[in-house]
Amino acid sequence: MSSRLLKRLNNELTNLLKNELDGFVLTNYENIMIWKGYIEGPPNTPFEKGKFYIQFTFDEDYPFKPPSVKFLQSIFHPNIYRDGKICVDILETQNWAPSTQVSTIVLSLRSLFMDPNPMSPANRDAAKLFLENKDLYNKKVKDQIEINLKKT
Repeated sequence: MSSRLLKRLNNELTNLLKNELDGFVLTNYENIMIWKGYIEGPPNTPFEKGKFYIQFTFDEDYPFKPPSVKFLQSIFHPNIYRDGKICVDILETQNWAPSTQVSTIVLSLRSLFMDPNPMSPANRDAAKLFLENKDLYNKKVKDQIEINLKKT
């Protein structure tokens, strides 16, 4: 591991721990290349009672290549694949900027909970339901959160 990579990750980690982000808790960062935490569902959204566990995996090409970011449990959301991977522009290699930090990714993901983009779906069923029947969509989101709570 290069000293440049190690310095960058340590700086980002220090900043995240010093400047807590609203609705985000970093729970495990013993391995500097794999960070785990959770995002709390934003208030006034169907996600508000959820804790969404997430993992950031960095490789030797970071920050010139985005980290691999995925949720570790099922989330019924138009922009989250069933395996937990996320469909968001800033994590796509062609849109990634080396100046982007983990805190920016977290803010983007919290924003995605508040404002899903059904026009760029990772989960077509969730996107379709979001567009056609918001009440049923909200119910499915809440049901999935209840299932996840029972597993933890």
